[in-house]
Amino acid sequence: MRNKVIQADRISQIVTLIEQQGARSIGSLAAHFGVSQETIRRDIRQLEARGRVTKVHGGVTLPDARLEAPYRARLHERAEAKQRIAKIAAREVSEGMTVLIDSGTTSFWVARELAHIARLTVVTNSLEVAGEILGRTGQRLFLAGGAINSDYRAAFDADAIAYSRRFVVDLAILSIGAIEADRGFLDFEPDEAAYKRAMLDRCRRVMMVADISKFERIGSAFVAGFADAHDLVTDMPPPQPIAEAARLHGTRLRVADSE
Repeated sequence: MRNKVIQADRISQIVTLIEQQGARSIGSLAAHFGVSQETIRRDIRQLEARGRVTKVHGGVTLPDARLEAPYRARLHERAEAKQRIAKIAAREVSEGMTVLIDSGTTSFWVARELAHIARLTVVTNSLEVAGEILGRTGQRLFLAGGAINSDYRAAFDADAIAYSRRFVVDLAILSIGAIEADRGFLDFEPDEAAYKRAMLDRCRRVMMVADISKFERIGSAFVAGFADAHDLVTDMPPPQPIAEAARLHGTRLRVADSE
C-alpha cells in the first residue's frame, strides 16, 4: 500500500513538473525523484494511457491543447501560491469523505493534492478536476454535466446545478475570484457564481480557497457572505478589514505561509 501511495504522489508531481516546464526528459525525471529510468517509464505509460501526457523521443510532454488557453493561463497564475494553499486545504479531507470541488484553478491544485486519500467521493462540475480524479484507485468521481463553458472548462447551467444538488457533501472546496470585507466572496462570471451559490445549503462545511491577489479585486457576481463560509484558506495574511470580517462571522482563517 505504501508503494502505491508513493507512486501516486510521484505521478502527480510528474504532471506538475511537465506543466511548469512544458517538457521533461526521462533522465531528468529519474534524477529528480531518485528512481530508475525504468520506474519513470512505467509512470509515464500510466499517464499516457489516461491521456495526460505524450511520449516524445527521450522525454515526455503535455498533449496538444490539453487545456484551453484561458484556463491554462489562469492555472499558472501564482501557481506556487495556489499549490501551498492546496496543501493546507487537503489536510481537511480525510478517508471516506464526500467532497465537492468546483472549477476554479486553485481547486484544481487541491484536487491534485488528494491523490493519496482512500475511499474518497468527489463531485465536480469541472472537466479538469474530473480528469485529475479519473482512474485513481479507491476514489469515486461524479461529474455534473450540462452546457460546457469553454473558458472555464466546466458546466454551470441548471442541469449541472440539479445534478450536484443530489449530493449532500461533507466539504465543499470553492475557488473565489474576489473577496471584499463588506460583501464577502464574489466572482466575475455570473453563471459560475450561481452554481456555487446553489450548492451552499448542500454542504456540511464550506471552504473558500483564494490567493492574496483576490483581496485586491472587485468582484461583480455575489457568491456568499462570510457567515456562509466555515474556512478561508489563503497563502498570505489578508488585509485587516477582511481578517476582521472573517473573525466577526466565525470564518476560520488559514494562512499557508504560517503553517
